Amino acid sequence: EYVQALREWVAVESDSSDITKRSEVQRMMELVAEKLRVLGGKVEMVDIGMQKLPEGGTIALPKVVTAEFGSNARKATVCVYGHADVQPARKEDGWSTEPYNLTDIYGNLYGRGTSDNKAPVLAWIHAVEAYQALEIDLPVNVKFIIEGMEETGSNGLAAMIEAQRDTFFSNVDYIIISDCGWLSTRPALTYGTRGNCYFFAEVEGPKQDLHSGVHGGTVKEPMTDLIGILDTMISSNGSILIPGIRDAVAPFSDDEWKLYQKIDFDMDSYKAKIGVDQLMYENKVELLAHRWRYPTVSIHGIVGAFSAPGTKTVIPAKVTAKFSIRQVPDMDPAVVEKQVTDHLQSEFAKRKSPNKLKVTMIIGAKPWLADPKHPLYQAGKAAVQRVFNTEPDLIREGGTIPIARTFQDVMDKSIIMLPIGGFDDGLHSQNEKMSRYNYIEGTKLFIAYLHEVAQIKKD
Repeated sequence: EYVQALREWVAVESDSSDITKRSEVQRMMELVAEKLRVLGGKVEMVDIGMQKLPEGGTIALPKVVTAEFGSNARKATVCVYGHADVQPARKEDGWSTEPYNLTDIYGNLYGRGTSDNKAPVLAWIHAVEAYQALEIDLPVNVKFIIEGMEETGSNGLAAMIEAQRDTFFSNVDYIIISDCGWLSTRPALTYGTRGNCYFFAEVEGPKQDLHSGVHGGTVKEPMTDLIGILDTMISSNGSILIPGIRDAVAPFSDDEWKLYQKIDFDMDSYKAKIGVDQLMYENKVELLAHRWRYPTVSIHGIVGAFSAPGTKTVIPAKVTAKFSIRQVPDMDPAVVEKQVTDHLQSEFAKRKSPNKLKVTMIIGAKPWLADPKHPLYQAGKAAVQRVFNTEPDLIREGGTIPIARTFQDVMDKSIIMLPIGGFDDGLHSQNEKMSRYNYIEGTKLFIAYLHEVAQIKKD
């Protein structure tokens, strides 16, 4: 039944990045709401307004689903966050199976959105369902908030959380997020994520593209300027060269170093998994630190450059680089924006180019960090021990889950990330999957976790 429920959800192409699929995202949210209604939850579909489109006009944002199970004031109240939208996927992108047709191969359930985030959301719903089926009272009150725009920045969600801080969220004690994965075959508890400052750097020159044979050597080319300034941001060994960028980074403590030492992580397996012969760092602690708790620069692409098959001898008139800086505590996006803009403008000025540079930060998501010694994490350890008979790894995520920081800033509540996804699930990639084992055992983990959270003394 659990697998069939996942099959029905995966079949919905809830790609939030494609506005032509917006009706499918909305249908997905209605399926989520119906699933929760069947269990007797107090369900609402919250209108969060309109989305402005780049080319002008607006389109309705998918409604956010909220649900409540139990209202016993003597019990703690947990709020489970998840999302039901997905990244784009097409068979011709390199999938071995149809991405929206759940396919079971040797116990792995392949399909877009299986691990990120439809199976974890369903596992939480199944956890509530299991208590009901066994006629056992839920040990805590459980609330759900499920959105449909996470993959494109959770447009409208922060405002909705702010608006309902004193209503829907007023009695919430703890927030649980299961939108992440394990680091290895060992279960994990996640206590931190990096933020993300995403930039566009645009260099504009001639009024139109030029023939490189006719005009090459007569103009300062925008592409050359752009690549030149991008090269000043990061060294070949990964060091960020932007002045001041690491000044606010929290120091790496001895306790943190010891915690990283305990983590189950094999360097050779990691190299094999991602298909490289050499990594930037040669020991586990240093590699994980640079993956989780130090800032990084990544250059993602250049718009305006000729990238199609074949040859085209063109000098692009305008090119725009897309790059990001993953930021960590205690960095501030506004400060990072100024540091990056000042650095690129300074380096561009040294080139004495007649072209024009425009730097824009379009995302400024803050990092999130919890205390792994908090009772929520002790409850997580107990639940993992009960279900998997092992100690979990305490890990951080290199990626960004902005909603965690939103919950922290707006509601000042304790948060835990409790993943059930496997380390090899291929989130956002071809052949995304969730193993039957992780899906079913993950449901048991959530059931056990609700029991363990009920043991925490309520303030």
